[in-house]
Amino acid sequence: MSPHPEQTLRWGYGTNGLTDLRLDDALALLADLGYDGVGLTLDHMHLDPLTPDLAARTRQVARTLDRHHLTATVETGARYVLDPRRKHGPSLLDPDPDARAARTRLLLRAVQVAADLGAHAVHCFSGITPEGTDPDTAWKRLADELGTVVEAATTAGVPLAIEPEPGHLLATLADFHRLRRALSSPDVLGLTLDIGHCQCLEPDPPADCVRAAAPWLRHVQIEDMRRGVHEHLPFGDGEIDFPPVLDALAATGYQGLTVVELPRHSHAGPDLAARSLEFLRSAARGGSA
Repeated sequence: MSPHPEQTLRWGYGTNGLTDLRLDDALALLADLGYDGVGLTLDHMHLDPLTPDLAARTRQVARTLDRHHLTATVETGARYVLDPRRKHGPSLLDPDPDARAARTRLLLRAVQVAADLGAHAVHCFSGITPEGTDPDTAWKRLADELGTVVEAATTAGVPLAIEPEPGHLLATLADFHRLRRALSSPDVLGLTLDIGHCQCLEPDPPADCVRAAAPWLRHVQIEDMRRGVHEHLPFGDGEIDFPPVLDALAATGYQGLTVVELPRHSHAGPDLAARSLEFLRSAARGGSA
């Protein structure tokens, strides 16, 4: 008999949807609402990965998480943390090797932060293929840069969870397996599965995607979405039937966080955090909020 999702799934909320709050206030809010953890995006307004006192600041955050009985996954999707002019730039696919190295250094710092926080995983993504770059070159750059991060994550004992992202080089579950093969299938390399992205892009329904991804699942992001439209929506505003998705997720035995991902809704973050948890708990019982 499959475990009941209400009893087994652990809910989190992404700090990229709470950017109008100080980090301490955001963590207190999530704990008060009843969340189990947080998707902690390394960014200038919360935990800046480029600050000289990163180790000390990370220790402070670790104490705050512990005080609130929250766990974390470290996310690296900040829009302008490396370049104030290029969203998500530079990427692991950048033609400039120094620019690629800057993204790799960010991921190496994220691995260290995750180890210091006792986090479930480090999330990352490939980036968009630069104009004029052929696919084989892009895939080689991705494998070369991530190989360094895989080594660090293996040493630190922190799973690396790459996310298939619409519009990126690595956009689908099939692309994830191409990368794994290119890196000789390291144990530490797993998958971030975004449920909305499954609805948006994958040929199979989201619940089937969960089952297909189960052996490599290290991090889960969740929100509503419509087919063919990459727009993160509050629950109920899209097309996803969530009870079957949560049933499938519970049946995998996944032990990490399922993190609400609403990065364009920070203006209503506290209210949406409350409403999202209510919705997910209801959906996990087989109903809708």
